[in-house]
Amino acid sequence: MRKFRDIVHEHNQVLETAIEPFEQNFIPARDLCLRALQNGKKLLVCGNGGSAADAQHFAAELVGRYEKERKGWPALALSTDTSVISAIANDYGFEQIFARQVQALGHQGDVLIAISTSGNSPNVLQAANTARQHGMKIIAFTGEGGGRLGALVDVLFAVPSKHTARVQEIHEICLHALAETIETELSKQQKGRENK
Repeated sequence: MRKFRDIVHEHNQVLETAIEPFEQNFIPARDLCLRALQNGKKLLVCGNGGSAADAQHFAAELVGRYEKERKGWPALALSTDTSVISAIANDYGFEQIFARQVQALGHQGDVLIAISTSGNSPNVLQAANTARQHGMKIIAFTGEGGGRLGALVDVLFAVPSKHTARVQEIHEICLHALAETIETELSKQQKGRENK
């Protein structure tokens, strides 16, 4: 049986390996999100299972708040409307549950944040393809190698691990960092406009 210390040590090793490549991609990802929100566009976020929870968590940080009191920003997790999801799955197949929503809700200038630990989730791949057809930018969070999703996106955060739990843990850190920097920058800009 593995000890708690061993699990934390493994997490720290993966995180340390991820820092440099993630740091290089962080500013481009932040800037895509900032540009969309500054221009009145929105962020659509999708994933399955634990990644669906991450999508909802990230959207909640922007629509609600992360740490600062400020207005809400448009971010929508595509895993939350059970009537929409079950209708699409029933009528078109489970692979279309996110793509159909992207087709209905996404516009040029919006950003899709696609989360898949394998990088090969069929419904996330379909969402990315549809987003590309609609002129949207795409940020992806995956595990090692990026899977097929890696070739479809503008910015890729591929955690250097095949262990789902470690991958999701690092995704959460990065999504929190993204929420924090978006909130800090947009709040600063909002205060600047109010003080004019």
